[in-house]
Amino acid sequence: MTVRTRIAPSPTGDPHVGTAYIALFNLCFAKQHGGQFILRIEDTDQTRSSSESEEDIFKALRWLGIEWDEGPDVGGPHAPYRQSERKHMYRDYAETLVKNGHAFYCFRTPEELDAIREARTEAGLSTGIKGDLELPEEEVQRKLAANEPYVIRLKVPEEGVCVLQDKLRGTIEIEWSQVDAQILLKSDGMPTYHLANVVDDHLMEITHVIRGEEWISSAPKHQLLYKYFGWEMPELCHMPLLRNPDKSKLSKRKNPTSINFYERMGYMPEAVLNFLGRMGWSMPQEQEKFSLQEMIDNFDISRVSLGGPIFDVEKLSWLNGLWIRENLTPDTFVERVTQWVTTNTQWNALVPHVQSRVNTFSDIAPILNFMLAGMLPLKPEDFSHNKIDESQVKRVLQFTLWRLEAQRQWTKDNIFADIKFICGAMGLKMGDFMQPIFVAIAGTPNSWSIMDSMAVLGPDMTRARLRAALDLLGGFSKKETKKVEKEYQEISK
Repeated sequence: MTVRTRIAPSPTGDPHVGTAYIALFNLCFAKQHGGQFILRIEDTDQTRSSSESEEDIFKALRWLGIEWDEGPDVGGPHAPYRQSERKHMYRDYAETLVKNGHAFYCFRTPEELDAIREARTEAGLSTGIKGDLELPEEEVQRKLAANEPYVIRLKVPEEGVCVLQDKLRGTIEIEWSQVDAQILLKSDGMPTYHLANVVDDHLMEITHVIRGEEWISSAPKHQLLYKYFGWEMPELCHMPLLRNPDKSKLSKRKNPTSINFYERMGYMPEAVLNFLGRMGWSMPQEQEKFSLQEMIDNFDISRVSLGGPIFDVEKLSWLNGLWIRENLTPDTFVERVTQWVTTNTQWNALVPHVQSRVNTFSDIAPILNFMLAGMLPLKPEDFSHNKIDESQVKRVLQFTLWRLEAQRQWTKDNIFADIKFICGAMGLKMGDFMQPIFVAIAGTPNSWSIMDSMAVLGPDMTRARLRAALDLLGGFSKKETKKVEKEYQEISK
């Protein structure tokens, strides 16, 4: 048997370090066994998926040194590798399940679903809805003939226990009462992740599914699908989740999670990959610094620890320093720095702002300092010279951050539109609103157009600086955050 693993990211946002982490372990497992590693794009969410995000995933993984044997951009024997391009095949599989009595047409409205959940809760049952949804056959046929919209749902046992085998965790047991009748095919004809994932893994001959532990709760649904189709299920291996230093699940609210951020900050890709390799895994001799090839040569999935690995940026910086000092000659150091500056600075966009402000070329450095720096050395008092109080300053930073986190087309015009909207919704004067934004992004309220600066800095660095400024001011407590989120939802309507 040829070992075949895959990574299947959704192109719905910034390329996440968690995606790279899982991709790395899939790559190492496949190569250590002389197998193949596949990249598949799971773009069933057509509303949020974008070609820009897909290209960002390719670029970010390749920057790290992760290459794939088959994928949307390199082809392969099981093409196409985008789920949206495989849409035509999923309906047949879903209809087969209905025909064989393993799935059913569901015509329930959102209001009816809410009522069913409420009734199950009152009866002391799991809110995972199941047979409550099915209608008599005659009514189903009548609705089909009338072309009423429907979804196709998986039939799931009401009682008993699902038993799963995991390469890291051994036997896992989940009560069927906790598993809902999963939607397999949406009303628009697109499959959900669960159906597409199982069908594609089977057709692409995936032998081992190495993924994050957040997918354990979905494994019973996948096991049922393999059973209903009569297919052999790949071996499962659920990796521990990456954690923030406070042991919470890694999230962009507490740590920069975009791979692009670490490239923009000037980390070496070898060091970032090395750091991800240390997340829950160790070399046989416990060495901390190792290359991708060394990890592949020594890889053993059983050495993965189930304790939540801590994504500590300070540790990453220390490791990156080792790589810089021990692996770069003076010449290669210059080459890397030059490449970093060239790649991460849109010189043409900066020229109009710089040229009009300098008398000598040496004046360029202090003017461009904030554009080339990572996190700025700010102090809380830097935000005090404002006509709005600290509570409002924090809301300006938080609301702007949330608004920009949802921005998929990063342009000066779109940034300005978002900021203008939040400013108006908060009822503030633009000058008062912009002062903390200027300080967070440029380190001073006296800079050139901050919209231009944010457009050039890019989404990852911009968001990271806004987040750092908010943290510097103490952020919001859990209780405050709920109130602030409600306020944001209200003004965003």
